[in-house]
Amino acid sequence: MNEQFDVAIVGAGPAGISAACVLAERGIKTLVLERGEYPGSKNIFGGVLYGHDLARIVPDFEDKGCPVERNILESRLWYLSGSGGYSLAYRDRIFSGDRKYNAFTTGRARFDRWFAERARERGALIVCSTVVTDLLRDGHNRVIGVKTDRPDGDVRAKIVLLADGINSPLARMTGFRPEPRPEDVALSVKEVIALPDEVIEERFGVEGGAGVTVEILGDVTWGMNGVAFIYTNKRSVSIGIGANLLHFSERRIRPYEMLEAFKQHPMVAPLIKGGKPQEYTAHWLAEGGYDSIPRLCADGCLIAGDSAMLFNALHREGTNLAMASGRMAAESAAEALASGDWSRKGLQRYVGRLQDSYVMKDMAKYRRFPHFLQSHEELFTILPGLASLAAREMLTVDGIPKKQKQAAIWRELRRKMTTPKLLRFLWEAWRSVR
Repeated sequence: MNEQFDVAIVGAGPAGISAACVLAERGIKTLVLERGEYPGSKNIFGGVLYGHDLARIVPDFEDKGCPVERNILESRLWYLSGSGGYSLAYRDRIFSGDRKYNAFTTGRARFDRWFAERARERGALIVCSTVVTDLLRDGHNRVIGVKTDRPDGDVRAKIVLLADGINSPLARMTGFRPEPRPEDVALSVKEVIALPDEVIEERFGVEGGAGVTVEILGDVTWGMNGVAFIYTNKRSVSIGIGANLLHFSERRIRPYEMLEAFKQHPMVAPLIKGGKPQEYTAHWLAEGGYDSIPRLCADGCLIAGDSAMLFNALHREGTNLAMASGRMAAESAAEALASGDWSRKGLQRYVGRLQDSYVMKDMAKYRRFPHFLQSHEELFTILPGLASLAAREMLTVDGIPKKQKQAAIWRELRRKMTTPKLLRFLWEAWRSVR
């Protein structure tokens, strides 16, 4: 490629395409390089997107044919032991009215292709099946483009945006971002199970294209720091589970075995009964939190999305942070190009935008949360069983007075968890989310 581009974007995921849409709409010569055969061919996620940040890029995304599976009307949170568990649900008709598409399920392969087409319509050039192998630099170590595995080789650009995901070989190789530590990454596996529409709607209590998300904590992750999920699609259910990569490696647990056991849980099995597996995938999640975020800009270079470790582990938000950071990176790049200064100083507006947005404010708010999960295994070991014991005994009518049951539950709690340890757990839980 002998052309000179204003901006070269590495990665055609939500962050990269968001940036491409903004830049191309402003008439900025934009190139997106994607290593997959098409946008979305190598991109994987749980299945939930948020409409707010997408609407900032494509305001009429519904009219433009965005491949929505189900509009999320209800969110559930489960806390499970081996034989049962708690379920907390919130449903609000506002999510089918004024706040429709606040959250919705979709498939990344279809969504990313649709999203990339919106960038093409605005004038961005998207080149697939192309691996970026390194950054081009001048004699002053300023980024001036990228090297690719194509025969025609190098691509010159005034600004390069890295948006190729958490497992970015380019970010590691160039030293722009250190290799993520195992404790800062989660490995998640997902299976898509085909079921008829009417069965999904009956089992989850929805109709008319509405859907449900279920986020799950407890001992289903076999004592490891992790979560599971169930999301409804049009004619399928996405079911997945993941845990900290360090824990997987230390305990030599096979993720697919954990997923199979999760599918047999008494609260899960009835929801997927009779379904046929369609797809099995695995991916990494950036769960290191605020303290794992790398430097976000250099001379001629920006980093966004998962590549920048932008993931809200408590609320399981990633794609919206990717789209927001991609948009802000593009806005900052456009201003830098207009001023003629795309040095680190000229691109620093991007950092300011992020700091002033909900992205960094939420990341900073939950700064302690990843450490809390890492340092309190009882959340995934002792407490699920104790919580189930308490509910099971209080709901059982067997002639034993409730006061006597309460005393027995308290004794069991004290036996497994001392009062100082329990108080420390509660204090640190509050501090991690306050």
